[in-house]
Amino acid sequence: MSVEINNESGIEVEEARLQRLAAFVLESLHVHPDTELGVMLVDEAAIEQLHVQWMNEPGPTDVLSFPMDELRPGRADAQTPAGLLGDVVICPQVAEAQAEAAGHDLPQEVSVLLTHGMLHLLGFDHATPEEEAEMFGLQRDLLLSFAMRERKQ
Repeated sequence: MSVEINNESGIEVEEARLQRLAAFVLESLHVHPDTELGVMLVDEAAIEQLHVQWMNEPGPTDVLSFPMDELRPGRADAQTPAGLLGDVVICPQVAEAQAEAAGHDLPQEVSVLLTHGMLHLLGFDHATPEEEAEMFGLQRDLLLSFAMRERKQ
């Protein structure tokens, strides 16, 4: 897996952990190991500009996803083809406020946002209650499995 992380946010994040998480999510969802993913961490002004430009919504947001090859999860017996998954753009400043409100730390919130953004790239959405239950359930399971793996190492 090629996971390129570009931090332009001014806030320090543990990039190696984010790379491990991204690889874990892709592996867990049977995405081809030659798939490429970009992760950008930007400040509030940059994400607000993207939010207005691409979503036509004012103000900064926490995470945006920009799919490229419209890849979908594979199965254990049939990986998705290799390709360019797309980009996930995260704003640590917004994540910091959300982490405080949720009662956990910034690394945990950024992990949630990365996983959430990646699921969007893989075709998941939360527009209906059924979609929301599926996506957020999978997001929770992936994050818990990753946390357990990290504790063992």
